[in-house]
Amino acid sequence: MNILQIGILIFTIIETGNIMMLYFMPGSRMGNGVGVFNAWEESQNNEKMKPFATYLVNWVAGAKLIFIMMAVVVIIFGNYMTQLFTVVALILSILSFYWRLFPAIKKMDASGDITPKGYSKTLGYMITGFIIGFLIVLIIGLL
Repeated sequence: MNILQIGILIFTIIETGNIMMLYFMPGSRMGNGVGVFNAWEESQNNEKMKPFATYLVNWVAGAKLIFIMMAVVVIIFGNYMTQLFTVVALILSILSFYWRLFPAIKKMDASGDITPKGYSKTLGYMITGFIIGFLIVLIIGLL
């Protein structure tokens, strides 16, 4: 197994845990559980919003599952160039977090809509860690 496959595999394992969290424990505050959003609890107590919020969480989990399954195919059957460009694609797609999601969660955090307070910074650091990890994998893969 080369460094690109290892990097993609580690991401796949982490994201599989996040998918499980979304499908089976969506209200959790671990992984990608949406329990950090105070609105999640409110949505679960609102008969009109509950099905909608649950649908959106399951939609996100399903979208993540598509990416994970594609990553597994790349790990097993992809050639070196496919794996290399998969890492580049993962870096670019993860960077998109800072375009829309980070400003939104930062605003919610500042207005007290996230528990625990400061979670947006923690999430920002975690996403930065993924990007740095993939950049290291990419650089080593290019050597």
